[in-house]
Amino acid sequence: MQNRYSIVISPPDEIIALVKSMKEALAKEIGWFHSKNSLAHITINEFMATENEIESIKKQLYNICDAIQPKTVSLDHFDTFPNGAFFLAPDEVSKTNLKHILKQFNQSFKVKTLFKNSEPHLTIGRQLKSEHITIAYRLFSNPIAIQFVSDSIALRLFNPTKKQFEIIDRFDFNDNPKPTLEQGRLF
Repeated sequence: MQNRYSIVISPPDEIIALVKSMKEALAKEIGWFHSKNSLAHITINEFMATENEIESIKKQLYNICDAIQPKTVSLDHFDTFPNGAFFLAPDEVSKTNLKHILKQFNQSFKVKTLFKNSEPHLTIGRQLKSEHITIAYRLFSNPIAIQFVSDSIALRLFNPTKKQFEIIDRFDFNDNPKPTLEQGRLF
């Protein structure tokens, strides 16, 4: 049997708590919405795999992460997508750095994916009606400045009972780039 997994950049606990409080404040105004109970994250991709396949996938994730350099991420404004997503958006430097990390993953990951993210963002709510987005902008009208170091990814497994992804493993970015032919031989 296949399970649904996602690979995400998971911010530190204090940012997860801050985003949770934002989601709760929005829910007080508009009621339940998609992503209300999801812990803060930046999605890299989603895929299906069996329990037997996941151990080799974990090795692959370790190898990908080993070469990635940690980067500081600054989230400095709110934005939306046409599909009704309301989210915290990175500044331009962070967006470029995050896009590079997403690209590294999605080019190196050798598992068929259901979804690949190319626009890094931290979702507050999904599939919101336009009037709910207006309320969200009103509710979160103060300037925002959130920073964290993106230094790992989390592997999450979808729990069909809770209808949420749950973190099952983490992989650190170790900044150990693989030697290339241009860098010379290893001996």
